[in-house]
This record gives sequence, structure tokens and C-alpha cells, in this order.
Amino acid sequence: MENCDVLVLGAGAAGLMAGIEAARRGRSVRVLDHARRPGEKIRISGGGRCNFTNRLLTRQNATERFLSRNPRFALSALSRYTPADFIARLDAAGIAWHEKHLGQLFCDGKATQIIDLLLRDLRAAGGVLSLETEIERVEREGDGFLVTTSQRPIRAASVIVATGGKSIPKMGASSLGYEIAQKFGLDIVETRPALVPLTFAEQDLARTATLSGLARPVDLRLGKTHFAEDLLFTHRGLSGPAILQISSYWREGDSLKVDLAPGNDIAAALSEQRDAAGRQALHNALARHLPEKLAHFVAEAKLSGRLAEQSNKDLAKLDDQIHRWQVRPVSSEGYRTAEVTLGGVSTDALDAKTMQAKQVPGLYFIGEVVDVTGWLGGYNFQWAWASGWAAGQVA
Repeated sequence: MENCDVLVLGAGAAGLMAGIEAARRGRSVRVLDHARRPGEKIRISGGGRCNFTNRLLTRQNATERFLSRNPRFALSALSRYTPADFIARLDAAGIAWHEKHLGQLFCDGKATQIIDLLLRDLRAAGGVLSLETEIERVEREGDGFLVTTSQRPIRAASVIVATGGKSIPKMGASSLGYEIAQKFGLDIVETRPALVPLTFAEQDLARTATLSGLARPVDLRLGKTHFAEDLLFTHRGLSGPAILQISSYWREGDSLKVDLAPGNDIAAALSEQRDAAGRQALHNALARHLPEKLAHFVAEAKLSGRLAEQSNKDLAKLDDQIHRWQVRPVSSEGYRTAEVTLGGVSTDALDAKTMQAKQVPGLYFIGEVVDVTGWLGGYNFQWAWASGWAAGQVA
């Protein structure tokens, strides 16, 4: 039997942060994980460079950029531990970073630098990490908890659940965190894959097969939700940042409206070309404004023949097809490739300042297991840092 003040379940971004902060307060801390290595999602993020936060996140835009049944729940933690706080942590450790577009921050070197930093901080604070340890049961025992593991039973005054969601099961993702929450009477908001590619029905795949591998900046809309980023045609459907973003809002049966040439008046441009080069095939004329494969796809879907044969009404129809292409995915690629899990432990059951379960003193839920899901681009890591930090101040 082992005893500790704080037992953290999960050695990912949120769990390591919580363990560090609790240990720095003088608490005896053990962090458990069933994996062979800690921080695997950190390691693979951003193509191995880790998109560790987003500089553009503010208290004012957080309710827009984080999805939850209670969009204001995340504000407390996010406003107390900000992107600037994590950046300062990296700067103090000498970890170089750079900004890509839309405020996304990445390491100049490998993402493992961040994992190494977190592990150093955990050790320096006196925390202990145990890997390849299965968590079998979590039970209430007096004012604390008894956690049965594959190694030994552990008594803890506080338990922080940072086991993540269901995304990327090949890396060991599981529903353990949700099961613990339900065991203690907490509600779960229905979960589903998020930040995930979307797939087409067979008939739509047949039409878009020639476009596989083509990337294109687009303006993508679903109702009032809108993203202006890149779209990628795949052999299964659509991917790319724009699609990953919209996938968190998309539901089966929804149609997407895609502007394939945002900011370009295709009809006016083709009308001018018609006067000067009307003998051109329509798809060749259109290829001056779109990638050749996409020009063929659009032209064959709506019109054919030479440019001179197209009336202004025809060109307007073509323009409408380009700027308002409507497509209805049938599904997503699922948890296999989803970057995060939408839904999770209901925020109604948690204290926004501490992340503690309101009806179960000493039990905390942080990171992806909670019903808080950020946009693509470093937002989910910032939620992990902030929620872990918040729990670590009090557990």
C-alpha cells in the first residue's frame, strides 16, 4: 500500500501540469499512466513540433473558440493561466519557438523538448511518475480515495483525472475518465470525434476522385459558423484545417457551403477572357483562376464547350458553383484520426475555479476529459495547461 496527497491519473499535458503545480505546493504527488511513454499527444502534435498554444486567445474570444454546453466555464482557468504564462515557461527553459499563421505557436525544435521540460519540473518539485501502470478501480475511502492499480493499491487524499478522451485509440485513448465520473454520479455530455476529417458517400467520392491530394484556401460555412483556412481533398472525402475546424460543429445530415475562390470574381474575369480568347475550352479558361484539376471538376459539373459559347447567365451559374459549392458529408473518420473528443464530463458538475467535482471533495477532472473543446491551433493544449494549473493550485 502506498500513500500520497495527490494522485494524478494520466501523464499527458494536463496531468503533468497538475502534478507539477501540486508538488510545488509541497504536496506528495504521484502521476500514473498506462502508456510506455508520457506526453504522447504532445510528441505527435504539430508534425512533431507541438502547437503548444495560441497567442490570439483572449478572455473576450474564449467563449467563441471553445465549445461546451457552458461556454463560460473555461474562462476562469484560461484567464488565470494564459498563453503568455506558458510562453514565459518555455522562454525561461530556453526552448525556442515561432509563430505560424492565426496565432499558432510551435517549437523550433522537437516537441519532446516540452515533454522533457515538464518531466524535469515534476522531478524538481518532488513528484513521481509511474508508467505502464493500469488503473483498475477508484473508490472512496473515508475523506480520500483508494485506487487499485496493476502495480499496487494507492491511498490518496485527492485524485486528479487527466485521462483524456477517446481520440486516437492506437495511442491508448480510452473511456476511463468518463467511467470514473459516472461511478461518482457525474453526468457525461455525449461524446463524438472532433477536429476530424469528413467522409463522402460513394457517389460523391466518384465525382471528386481526381481531386485527391489537392489543397485549396477556402471560405467554409455551416450555418453561421465560418472558417477561412485551407481545405484538402482526400480519397475518403475532405480534410485540412478548414474541415477539421468545422467538424466540431458538423452533424450527420448537415450540408457545407464552400467558397473555392474567396475574393475572386470568376464571372467577371471569364467575361473579359471571353472577349479576348473566346476559342479557349471553358475548363482551360477557368484554369487561369483555379488549379487545373479543380477547373475541370467545376466546369464538367456545370458547363462544357468553349468560353465564347457561354452567356453571362452561364458564367454567373459557374461563378455560383465556385463560390457556393454545397456538399454533404456522410460521416467522419472517427476517433481513429480525431485530434480531440467533443463532449465529456459535464461542467455543471465541476467548480470552474478549481476543477473539483462539486459533490465529491478531492476529485478533480481536467483537460480533454471535460466538456471543453477548443479550436484547432493550440487552443486545446492551452486548456490542458490552464485546467491542470488550476487543479494543481488546490488539490
